[in-house]
Amino acid sequence: MRERIEKVIQEIRDILRVDGGDIELVKVSRDGVVQIRFIGICGTCGGSLDTLRRGAERMLKEQVPEVKEVVAV
Repeated sequence: MRERIEKVIQEIRDILRVDGGDIELVKVSRDGVVQIRFIGICGTCGGSLDTLRRGAERMLKEQVPEVKEVVAV
């Protein structure tokens, strides 16, 4: 599962880098909770929660059905 998540994270990373941001995979728990960290401009952006829910979490759940939740740390 981690390899598939990393592949999706790379897709998200490519999108975020256009605006000077980035994303890092921190941890994947056995129960499907994915911890990520926003880096660069995304780390301080007021819209990062929206990016998390509408972007990262949506993409991860669609492409890796075992993902139950995505949280930023």
